[in-house]
Amino acid sequence: MTKVNPIQLQKYLKGVDYPANKQDLLDRARQESADENILSTLEQLSDEEFETPADVSKAVGAIE
Repeated sequence: MTKVNPIQLQKYLKGVDYPANKQDLLDRARQESADENILSTLEQLSDEEFETPADVSKAVGAIE
């Protein structure tokens, strides 16, 4: 799996209302036509609530 670019990730998550859970992030990414790499990375996140976009980036960085 290719490392996810944090800027690219946030582009696909624009408009998300925080706090957001994993399913909210996946739904938005799909609406924004995210590629399989982004979607598979988001699938690996825990089911916690993310308070900010920075929390999402930090969680994604921890699984790569």
